[in-house]
Amino acid sequence: MEAGFRLQEARVGIIGLGLMGGSLALALRGKCAGLYGVDTDPATLQLALDKKIVDRAERDPVTLLPQADLVILATPVPAIIDFLQRISSFVQKPCIVLDLGSTKKDILQAMAALPERFDPVGGHPICGKEKLGLEHAEASLFQNTPFVVTPLARTTLRARTAAEQIISSIGAHSIEMDAEEHDRALAFTSHLPFLISSAIVRALPQEFEGLIGTGFRSTSRLAGTPSHMMMGVLQSNRTNILNSIRVFRNSLNELESALQGEDYSGLEHSLDQSRTVYYSIPEN
Repeated sequence: MEAGFRLQEARVGIIGLGLMGGSLALALRGKCAGLYGVDTDPATLQLALDKKIVDRAERDPVTLLPQADLVILATPVPAIIDFLQRISSFVQKPCIVLDLGSTKKDILQAMAALPERFDPVGGHPICGKEKLGLEHAEASLFQNTPFVVTPLARTTLRARTAAEQIISSIGAHSIEMDAEEHDRALAFTSHLPFLISSAIVRALPQEFEGLIGTGFRSTSRLAGTPSHMMMGVLQSNRTNILNSIRVFRNSLNELESALQGEDYSGLEHSLDQSRTVYYSIPEN
């Protein structure tokens, strides 16, 4: 398993041809020896074949995965964990396994339990759109975006090399961190914004819907994400997300308190601090 990995000689199987898996397939076209897609939706499989996004597409992983040198799991978090628990019945030969899940701790625990013939490594591209599905996939989705790599203690140099070659080939840049650090960070940078966006939309009085401008739309954009895609994330990262909510609530309370007390100089100072932090955030 420590032998060198060459993406152009590898047969890659992608489980899940939605936005992330489909975009990854588009970005990898022509860069590997074979590209296989597995999805449960017949319409998605047909679209993938019609547009030649993959070389072969099947509903049953038993049909394609035995040929794969690298399997990439691009489904929601609960489905990734479920597939990891079943993959040994599909693949008998040594195989690298990489996931794209939005939380890492529970996924890496499932990866750690894989038989020795598997060489797992965790991953998470920090990108996406609220409109999901293969029809919204883009080869450029990963360009100039962070791609977190979360290796296990058992992850070999071969798997690390495979992950780095995938990341480089799709135009992303890698960041290595452990699973717990990743999940703490994403609670603030991804999962909390989704909940805030949802709360903003829920708080909107219906009679004001005709007065919505670009500010409201950009702030509430994440509320358009299908809830079933986020439930596994919210459940698997519950403790970190609850902490991020508490930190956010304290910040909102400070603004409310200043406004309630007519402390406009304090309010302006807080808003100026926020503006300074905003402009200090690096662009990808």
